[in-house]
Amino acid sequence: MTAPAAFPDSARPRLARGIRLQWDDVRSQSMLLFPEGALELNETAAKVLELCDGERTVADVVGILEARYPGADVGPDVKELLGRLEERRFVTRDGRPPAKERP
Repeated sequence: MTAPAAFPDSARPRLARGIRLQWDDVRSQSMLLFPEGALELNETAAKVLELCDGERTVADVVGILEARYPGADVGPDVKELLGRLEERRFVTRDGRPPAKERP
């Protein structure tokens, strides 16, 4: 498996068109909903995606999470999560289409 493309600190991640982050009362967990189905998220992934609004940079998201969890170095994990979600076309950066749609 190849490593996902790195998200630079200046990128402004957001959910891709047609993707929604939603709490599922039945499962008692966050879900990423997309036209073909749903992806169950762990609590950490949900907290990252809640901050990905297209306005905050990756550095902003990392800073917020590190302030919430002092002593945690979350930067590499946040960037890896976003890269993997971008590969699946769930997340975009800077309003650009997902990597697979770019020429």
